[in-house]
Amino acid sequence: MRNSLLIGASAFVLGAGTMAYIHQTATAAAPQPAPGAYRMIELFGDVVDTVERQYVTPVNNKKLIQSAIDGMLTSLDPHSNYLDPEAYDGMRDQTRGEYGGLGIEVTSEDGVVKVISPMDDTPASKAGVKAGDYITAIDGQSVVGLTLTDAVKQMRGKVGQPIVLSMAREGADPRDVTLIREVINVKSVKDHVEGDFGYLRISAFNEKTGQETRDGIKDLMTKNPKMKGLVLDLRNNPGGLLDQAIEVSSAFLDGGEVVSQRGRDAKDVERYNARPNGDLLKGKPIVVLINSGSASAAEIVAGALQDRHRAELVGITSFGKGSVQTVIPLHGGADGALKLTTARYYTPSGRSIQKTGITPELEVAQTREEAQLIANRSFQFSEASFRNSLNADEGKTRVQPHTPAEEPPTGFDPKTGDFQLSRALEVLKDGGVANTPKLPTATPKLAAVLDRKAPGATASATAVTSSVTKESTK
Repeated sequence: MRNSLLIGASAFVLGAGTMAYIHQTATAAAPQPAPGAYRMIELFGDVVDTVERQYVTPVNNKKLIQSAIDGMLTSLDPHSNYLDPEAYDGMRDQTRGEYGGLGIEVTSEDGVVKVISPMDDTPASKAGVKAGDYITAIDGQSVVGLTLTDAVKQMRGKVGQPIVLSMAREGADPRDVTLIREVINVKSVKDHVEGDFGYLRISAFNEKTGQETRDGIKDLMTKNPKMKGLVLDLRNNPGGLLDQAIEVSSAFLDGGEVVSQRGRDAKDVERYNARPNGDLLKGKPIVVLINSGSASAAEIVAGALQDRHRAELVGITSFGKGSVQTVIPLHGGADGALKLTTARYYTPSGRSIQKTGITPELEVAQTREEAQLIANRSFQFSEASFRNSLNADEGKTRVQPHTPAEEPPTGFDPKTGDFQLSRALEVLKDGGVANTPKLPTATPKLAAVLDRKAPGATASATAVTSSVTKESTK
């Protein structure tokens, strides 16, 4: 039976997000319960029998047991779960980069569905859905109490059918958003010229991303043979196929390590290297744009280029999804599959970014509102916000609330301008972050004000620290 390694950001995708990499062949021997486990398995059987005989209405035993399995796995961490056959088939479809859906990646938090990231040019992104939004109801029916699997099933449907999502966003009034399900054709790479520089946007890592990246670089070099450097935009990229993250890194590196993964056993280490002589830019400078929606495979690329001193990073701290999930088909997929966290991944310098994320050389908030959130209580949407996420390696913690180094000036219109991109281009023009004139320090935000106690006040600014499988065969 083949296992599939997952490195995307969340449990389910209604867009082009979390994907996988078929990694190795493993034996499918049935696990032997520990002596104490036999008693608990007997207890489970007793509970199922009692529910079947005494519950007020007849029960569906299959669904009952599937829900129990899912509950067991989701208690481990946010990214382990059970995929029933339908969900497993859906995950395999998504890795091919063409499927029906809404274009959002979601997870579950506090009994409701939370958006990890909307995908570019999909119904969700066009409707203004943003990372961190909560979906509280689907077609007027509350999702509270539903498993994530069931909520995702309700959002799926025939292409062309409308769906109404009730959305909640911090600091904004609840609203209903009507979306039309579409066939999502994911072109994960786009490019255009920015003066003397190239711009390459990667929105996800699917089976086509490595080739599309190489094609995009060649297109930029054709449009401007004297191109002086490149902005690689990985913002709101929720992750994808591990082999494609390595392929993308190989387009900018001449061999050497891209990422390693380490399992429970300290000796269980696997290293993945870039292709020799793969740098298509021949050493031209690169600036990588990241934000809190840059997760997993996107963090692998950003971390590799940063550690290998091939690029400098601009934006805000990334999501911090540093764990690997293995998808294990059950009876060849006939009974679905388990998605189980089996390892952490590490950047070339040996950093585990689980929970902590990757910190850019130049921290730049995209909007003044985003800067306010970071100053008040760190940007609230990250791997660290999940209550049962894996601990950070070596006791590290995510950055605490602080005033970002830079934010847009008063009067800057984010609807017509991209402040982070403009700063990335300045870094390229000036020859690096160290040579780029810094903007005036931003005005202290609420977090700094609260730290000075008013007469009789006790408030303080204590910080709240806060991918789809490829087909496997048996």
